[in-house]
Amino acid sequence: MIYLDNAATSFPKAPGVVQAVAASMEALPGSVGRASHPLAREAARALYDIRNQAAAFLGLDHPERLVFTKNATEALNVVLRGCLGQGGRVLVSSLEHNSVMRPLRYLESTAGLIVDILQLDPEGRPDPKELALRLGLRPELFVLTGASNVSGALPPLGELLAAAHGHGVPVLVDASQLVGHLPVDFGELGADYLALPGHKGLLGPAGTGILWLAPGRDLPALIHGGTGSASDKEFQPEVLPDRLEAGTHNLASLTGLGAALAWLSSQGLEAIARREAELCQALLEGLEGLPGLRILGPGRARPRAALVSLVSDIIPLDELALALDRRGIATRMGLHCSPLAHRSLGSLARGGALRLSPGPFTPDKDIQATLEVFQEVLA
Repeated sequence: MIYLDNAATSFPKAPGVVQAVAASMEALPGSVGRASHPLAREAARALYDIRNQAAAFLGLDHPERLVFTKNATEALNVVLRGCLGQGGRVLVSSLEHNSVMRPLRYLESTAGLIVDILQLDPEGRPDPKELALRLGLRPELFVLTGASNVSGALPPLGELLAAAHGHGVPVLVDASQLVGHLPVDFGELGADYLALPGHKGLLGPAGTGILWLAPGRDLPALIHGGTGSASDKEFQPEVLPDRLEAGTHNLASLTGLGAALAWLSSQGLEAIARREAELCQALLEGLEGLPGLRILGPGRARPRAALVSLVSDIIPLDELALALDRRGIATRMGLHCSPLAHRSLGSLARGGALRLSPGPFTPDKDIQATLEVFQEVLA
């Protein structure tokens, strides 16, 4: 099998991840914060270490403000449901995923939220005048993807955060397609809220995610329950991260995430970024010479996330995807849970696009074999 669906979930995982998950399940039965016996203390120490490791990897201070969630979707919901009040306003880019749009549409229908969409061009840039106009309406929050899961566009995060903060607007960055792929110091970036998964670019297990809150940005709990702390009270603890981590932690998968972070650190994200850029460049060079194909997003010489999406004028995409499936090539065809992005890119009416997303372990021969199948099918 040739696996080109890493934007959905990475495969294979980083070396050491599977072993770390198994070792945790065998040796760490204790429930964090729930007892004083050695196994529970060891589990608590492991979670403490992984939290500090994740914060350091991301360039973030105050690791106690780094909250573990089960995925990026949960992290996004915590922020959106916690920040946006009755009759408020939110500004979102035109490239956002349904993990952002569905909670916002729900709040629009139930709480009168005004959802304001900022159009981004194929490179991920807004019109400066339009940006200033929308920020001048003083939304309660600006939600911005770090990298489009459809086009691979990379919005200029530093510029956009500076503009938002200049208007006193806090920013939530969805780093789902950015983290682990490109070297970003998120502490230096200065987002107010950061949401990301562990199973994509971080090469860790599914069931892991991270939410980070900048100092001074506090949120109510989305889920209430046991934390092992302040057990004499029937209300959720106020202290972070306990306030936002109700229930038993997925310690085995978080241990696997820690192993993945260690491997990524040993390799260096600069090397990962170079490798994925080479693979995408090879895909772009091979696909652009084929008849009837149009690549979405940035041009071949422009920076992009580690994915290439295309539409075809001569063959239905479902037929193209099926032809690839039958030849053992795993891609993703459709709307990628991002109808807003496809509408913005002009591919919604076509039923979306075909996305190819290599990862750091994709061999060159898999790219060549994939291009040969495209040539065969389109001929």
